[in-house]
Amino acid sequence: MTDGRNGFTPDRKSPSLKAMSVSRIQPQPFFADKNRAFWNLQSLGWAGAFLLRGSSTIANGQPVSSLVPVLISTVTGYSVTLLIAVVFRFLQKQRPIVTWGVSIVTVVAAAGLVAFIDAWVFSTQNRGSETAGVQLFLGAFYLSMTLLGAWSALYYAINFYLTVEEQADQLLRLENQASSAQLAMLRYQLNPHFLFNTLNSISTLVLLKQTDRANAMLSRLSSFLRYTLINEPTAQVTIAQEVETLKLYLEIEKMRFEDRLRPVFTIDPAVAQSRLPSLLLQPLVENAIKYAVTPKEEGAEIAITAQPAGENVRIVVSDTGPGLNEGNVRPNIPAHAGTGVGLANIRDRLIQAFGERQSMETRSGPGGFSVIIEMPLNMDETSKVAA
Repeated sequence: MTDGRNGFTPDRKSPSLKAMSVSRIQPQPFFADKNRAFWNLQSLGWAGAFLLRGSSTIANGQPVSSLVPVLISTVTGYSVTLLIAVVFRFLQKQRPIVTWGVSIVTVVAAAGLVAFIDAWVFSTQNRGSETAGVQLFLGAFYLSMTLLGAWSALYYAINFYLTVEEQADQLLRLENQASSAQLAMLRYQLNPHFLFNTLNSISTLVLLKQTDRANAMLSRLSSFLRYTLINEPTAQVTIAQEVETLKLYLEIEKMRFEDRLRPVFTIDPAVAQSRLPSLLLQPLVENAIKYAVTPKEEGAEIAITAQPAGENVRIVVSDTGPGLNEGNVRPNIPAHAGTGVGLANIRDRLIQAFGERQSMETRSGPGGFSVIIEMPLNMDETSKVAA
């Protein structure tokens, strides 16, 4: 229980029309507007105290006029606790021994003030009463101390709860930022790796004075970069969009390998709108080109398939190259040495994006090499709406 000037304050930003429409549909958390939450609790709490004391007074056979002291006492308690809230707000920034020591003194002093006013009002209204002033004060002090003590305990309990919640939210935001930074770093690893290979090919074409082919490769490289840079490094795209990106990339590589590079795409329409980290498959295709197409004079076929697998989507990138052997080591394969970033990068990005809900395995044989990825079937929201 606290006011808008305390550790939690209401958000003063004007909500957008979309946020306003959502708020009409979904109930907001009670402490979303902390200033309003304080006044609601303050008003409801003291109203409840008045009803409780008033009903007890009437139940004991007292006249209706006896509700006047109860009302005055309630208004006094309401006002005094507003002052206490100001003191508590200041004390929360102090050392614990100061906070608790001064808080106790404040509550005792406030209870004494409320008890004095209660005793004076009762004596004024009941001049013929035989109850001594000290007895009235002690009785009122006990009641006031109980109410203000409960109010103070609730005040600090709610503030402690909100502080813990705020720290938990901050920790979650930091974890999300760290995860986003990790995803961005992994994504950025691919750009210089890919650019180096492509620019090296363009340089070779220039040295061979094949300027037309070099210009065509530069033009396609520009289209590929423009297409991939549309998305944020941490963004996810649909499998259909990822395939389009791969086709742009393969158009660049076809300038080098021509008919030796034979890509085949088999994408099940049921998973075409499932989402995955952008540029996730490009390193796999690049590895296939390097270790399957380049070493073989006749080239190789690179197949990219995507199909449902229960509640997951299974993506397979395979080639018809020589597979794993002593003369052809793929990078980042367990039990094999290597220097590339492709496969390790993909593992890390899958873990960052899906946690334990993903898997990646590699298979090699005389017929070639394949990488099998399974991830949750996360359909694009726009496709759900369209459906």
